Amino acid sequence: MISVSDVTMRYGAKVLFEEVTTTFSPGRRYGLTGPNGAGKSTFMKILSGELDPQKGTVVRPKKVSVLRQDQFAFDAFRVIDTVIMGNKPLWAALEERDEIYSKAELTDDDGMRLAELEGVVGEEDGYTAESDAAVLLQGLDIPDELHERKMGELQGGQKVRVLLAQALFGKPQALLLDEPTNYLDLDSIHWLQDFLTRFEGTLITISHDRHFLNSVCTHIADIDYQTIITYTGGYDDMVLAKTQIRSRLEAENVQREKKIAQLNEFIARFSAGTRSSQVTSRKKEVERLQTTELARSNIQRPYIRFDQNRPSGKYVADIEGLRKSYDSLRVIDGFSAGVMRGEKICLIGRNGQGKTTMLKSLLANLPDQAEKGFTVDAGTVRWGHEVQIGYFPQDYTGVIEHGTTVADWLRQFDAKATTEDIRGILGQMLFRGEEGMKPTAALSGGEAARLLFCKLMLLKPNLLILDEPTNHLDLEAINALNIALQRYEGTVLLVTHDHDLIDEVATRIWHFEGSAIEDFKGPYEEYLQAAAAAR
Repeated sequence: MISVSDVTMRYGAKVLFEEVTTTFSPGRRYGLTGPNGAGKSTFMKILSGELDPQKGTVVRPKKVSVLRQDQFAFDAFRVIDTVIMGNKPLWAALEERDEIYSKAELTDDDGMRLAELEGVVGEEDGYTAESDAAVLLQGLDIPDELHERKMGELQGGQKVRVLLAQALFGKPQALLLDEPTNYLDLDSIHWLQDFLTRFEGTLITISHDRHFLNSVCTHIADIDYQTIITYTGGYDDMVLAKTQIRSRLEAENVQREKKIAQLNEFIARFSAGTRSSQVTSRKKEVERLQTTELARSNIQRPYIRFDQNRPSGKYVADIEGLRKSYDSLRVIDGFSAGVMRGEKICLIGRNGQGKTTMLKSLLANLPDQAEKGFTVDAGTVRWGHEVQIGYFPQDYTGVIEHGTTVADWLRQFDAKATTEDIRGILGQMLFRGEEGMKPTAALSGGEAARLLFCKLMLLKPNLLILDEPTNHLDLEAINALNIALQRYEGTVLLVTHDHDLIDEVATRIWHFEGSAIEDFKGPYEEYLQAAAAAR
């Protein structure tokens, strides 16, 4: 159990949360929600003990495991050892045991200490530690051949998955996970969901994946109105309950304000007359009925709408015999397909299987969209009549040049756009007022993503090619993107690991496995049914 009492955190005039008292109970799985900047990561650091609250206390169990964010801290260690380090008492015992065994001669004290250490190793399941760690790594798509490698040899996404395995290792009493689905493919996310639903301790997780929160969480602790309110159920249950509670409070305030107005009218009419006792009683009634001042929500909801300048022809793209390899690794092996107007194709599969390579290959023959130096080995891509492409790359480092403002950067893509047009689109994506004059060099990851959506809304293409667009977005922005893509009348090619986005948007699935690509013409639910039947 983790108990929080009277905790307050503020930065200058900005209050994140004030005098929060709550309990996180064993056997329950809590999602910690709130918009970007609400204080989720700050509160998580307070829970873990990494950060002290400005006021209040936190009581936590002895074994608390945290998903570490520093990818380089373990570069000198083997992957398997990095996972075992998640159980600190076990790792300390193993290190000391190895140190004693390395001595040329052992004393009687060494022998007694070894016996004590073997007891710790036994209590902490140390004799199966490597096999237990291997199971976690396999579930997170870290193959056996990497387990003996040094962490420094792994790619960034692989390191994150190893650190996630570290957090899950050693049967902690409380597990604190900040964005555990980042850099995970859909299969790994589903594996993690199954693992966490079996976790018996206290789980607290931050995630911007709605399906993950709905699947895993028994409760939602929502940071809003400068406090933390806990709701029973998953994310969708919280949104419904929160809306109903807020609506009820607002309706009660309206009724009280009407009653107060009536009482004040009576007081004004008869305060100088003979009804002094009635006036006095009504004054007391006004004091009793004073409306509750409702704190303002810090949630900001962007509005995304993708329009087309004009529709494309019926045939959007004809792909024939596409091949792409990296040295001896063949990623795309003779892929052919036709893309029709209005189709919404989701590219799914494990990380590193070629989804991003496919998008780059499709764009390779377009001078204004192609990645510099990227070429395909063979095959052709013929674009249909009037196809206009809007591209959202996975890595948009350098796409938004520095040395200008948000508004000026956006204006260059449509010389005919008025200042009001630019302000309107920026406002829809939460760049309001002076935010439009913000230097592009100062943009956060989430702000840069929102600015790229502004560009797509301004250009009004009839084909959207989006490579993991939900990275850096909060739940409100992801939900807005989901709705916008469902309503969009153009064609979509989308790489994402967001289950709900795939389930609610896709009309066709390209599944990548090895160099093979399965082309399934139907929504995600039907694809899953067909895949299950084929097993």
